[in-house]
Amino acid sequence: QVQLVESGGGLVQAGGSLRLSCTASVSIFSAYSVGWYRQAPGKQRELVAQITAGGSTKYRDSVKGRFTISRDNAEKMAYLQMNSLRPEDTGVYYCNARWLSNDYWGQGTQVTVSS
Repeated sequence: QVQLVESGGGLVQAGGSLRLSCTASVSIFSAYSVGWYRQAPGKQRELVAQITAGGSTKYRDSVKGRFTISRDNAEKMAYLQMNSLRPEDTGVYYCNARWLSNDYWGQGTQVTVSS
């Protein structure tokens, strides 16, 4: 059974930082593209950041300069370092891993930023 598990969410004041982690049980993690998505109450899920198997990264405009996505293939983990957090960053954050026809999601971790 393939499983992705997110951790590191919590409650933080505006301007603070959080580091999210994603652990993957897939057999060849290095082949997967990893994305962090978030969903705020009443809104659609949106892509926050992505890192390809080759290490290329992309970010949503609103988080550029504040968030950093990274991966550790040896440990089969991905991370999202979030700095200078804003209330509008609040939502459930999901880790996603894709390779060929494989598409897996974690259960999500709540991030709440208070003003």
